[in-house]
Amino acid sequence: MKRIAWLLFLPAVLLPAYGQDEGKTVALDEVVVGGKRVVNKVDGCTVYPAEAQKAASTGGYSLLAKLALPGIRVDEVAHTVTAPANRGDVQVRINGIVVDKADMLALDPRLVTKVDFIDQPGVRYGEGVAYVLNIFTRRADRGYTVGMDAKSALTAWQGNATAYGKWHAGRSELSFTYDFSGYKLRGVRNEETADYTLSDGSVHRIGRQDRRTLQAGRSHDLKLTYNLADTAVCSYVFQASLCGAFSRTPGDYSLREILDGGHPYAATESARSRSASPVLDLYFFRQFTSRQSLTANVVGTYIATDQAESYDEGSPYRREVDGRTASVLSEIIYENRLKPFTLSVGLNYSGKYTENDYTGDTEALTILRRHYLYAFGEVKGAVGPVRYSAGMGTGCSAYRQGGHRYRRGIFRPKATVAYHFTDGCRLSYSWQMQDRLSRIAMVSDAVVRTNSMEYTVGNPDLKPSRDTEHTLRLSYSGDRLEAFAECFYKHCHRPSMALYERTPDDQFLYTQVNQKAINLLCPSLYAGYWLLPGKLQVMLYGGLQRCFNYGFSYTHCYTSWFCTGSLSAYLGDFTLQAYADNGSRWFEGEARGFSGSYAVLQAAYKYRDWHFSLSWQNPFCGNYRSFESEVLHKDLHKLHTTYDADGGNRLTLGVTWRMSRGRKYKSAEKTLHHRDTDNGIL
Repeated sequence: MKRIAWLLFLPAVLLPAYGQDEGKTVALDEVVVGGKRVVNKVDGCTVYPAEAQKAASTGGYSLLAKLALPGIRVDEVAHTVTAPANRGDVQVRINGIVVDKADMLALDPRLVTKVDFIDQPGVRYGEGVAYVLNIFTRRADRGYTVGMDAKSALTAWQGNATAYGKWHAGRSELSFTYDFSGYKLRGVRNEETADYTLSDGSVHRIGRQDRRTLQAGRSHDLKLTYNLADTAVCSYVFQASLCGAFSRTPGDYSLREILDGGHPYAATESARSRSASPVLDLYFFRQFTSRQSLTANVVGTYIATDQAESYDEGSPYRREVDGRTASVLSEIIYENRLKPFTLSVGLNYSGKYTENDYTGDTEALTILRRHYLYAFGEVKGAVGPVRYSAGMGTGCSAYRQGGHRYRRGIFRPKATVAYHFTDGCRLSYSWQMQDRLSRIAMVSDAVVRTNSMEYTVGNPDLKPSRDTEHTLRLSYSGDRLEAFAECFYKHCHRPSMALYERTPDDQFLYTQVNQKAINLLCPSLYAGYWLLPGKLQVMLYGGLQRCFNYGFSYTHCYTSWFCTGSLSAYLGDFTLQAYADNGSRWFEGEARGFSGSYAVLQAAYKYRDWHFSLSWQNPFCGNYRSFESEVLHKDLHKLHTTYDADGGNRLTLGVTWRMSRGRKYKSAEKTLHHRDTDNGIL
């Protein structure tokens, strides 16, 4: 690990003064910058993809994977964008609108102009968002685009197919997307050993090991969008989208061997689910002058969920849930680009109603109402070599469930200041405070049985926690080298933390309560370098995490390392790419966790309108360890490991076809979108 740390640190210290000007010129805030592919901003940076990267990409996920952004893991096969460091969510947008998987697959990389990588999101973004990726594109004034993207695993029953079409006529654009995914996997195995300290002081050990499993499911996503845009001086954009997401799990099961105090027997766990979620999204943007604009967005979501689970360890247990949620999310933002700074003010309101009816061995009717009103203001500007951003958000959050309720004020300040030593070298510091709400599932009053000895208990009295974050970064941006050294620290005051209780009849209850604090210290180093401009790029990113957990009855500290590397080669119509990371390790509450390492080798070939790719995930790993957790409570020690034979040595074939006809490209940038996917089920 010391060698890896030095390899990462050297490029950040030995900042080369040389570079190759490729002759590319871009405009940014009335300043023309030549040659650079990355331009630093006060809240992150703007990345201009190389033509070779765009030509070798088949969609949004493919392009993001080639940009090698620090702290971001892009899985082109699973179609996910995550932050392995567990710092928060990654929000992906296209022209300002938060998008889903179908939108990313339908994205034409050739039309991408730039990507804003925001690693210090301002007060206008939602809670729990660590990174924002905003992809800016052009759109055709006339013509159409049709295409398909299909990926199928050759070593497992898993696949995904997307078909899409866009029609442009003057100011109007009509688009349709259909996405289907399905899987039938038998390679997932769970192993668990639990030591329970009973009331009489004795230790009772139970071993649980899957012998045969099945995971199967399918989902359908449809989206119809109409967009009306005018990019004149007084421009406007109106967009209406109707989405539908439908998924079904017909019957997962696992045949499990139980070794209870030396007495073996077999147990079966089964689960089925079905959900449907229509979404109506209305968006409006108006550019009054070249400096003033108004943006509004309203989203209505309904989620219907039907779940059933059964488990016969110890004694038969069955639980069914009939769930319904309805929510409205709305936001309006006014922006004025004044001479000394840019001013943004806005108002956000969200309301959500959740009704989950638990039947069977769990009898509960959970009815929750949550309201959220939030107003914010933010300024961004520059004084000489100093760039700054300052924002303030305030409002009220209210929650009610039966006799449990609270009303709490929201206070979220954020400030960032950056000093530019040279055009490419800068030092920045960011500070922010924010409230973090508990998941709706954990604030329910339901009690769910986990196994013969354990139960999960919701806590309706959970309150939001207060997080304070500090980020100090020294960065360099050149024609061929991007590098930074960063130190991140977070203090969580009164967070929701694990609490285990043993009942007099030796049952173990898991719940969450607001306890003292959780702290996180994370220094890291990043370097991305073009060995051959436009042809060969290498990236290294790594660091350590030091976790501090202060509960009422325990203190747990933990140190872990993380490292990521990638190598990309663009050889005309061929593209070769390798990526690897060592996974993510953390300690929260009384549980130490590990999310599996990930590696992929990919070769791609472009022939006219067709792209073909072959991916090899987690090579030479037949018994892939995808997850591991260890509970370190004084009365309960439990080690749980998940192995995924389907996820190791996985070969996936991808085929993409896209045909476009049209001319006259223009941009129609949008800035808001909201969507609700939380069904609130425990």
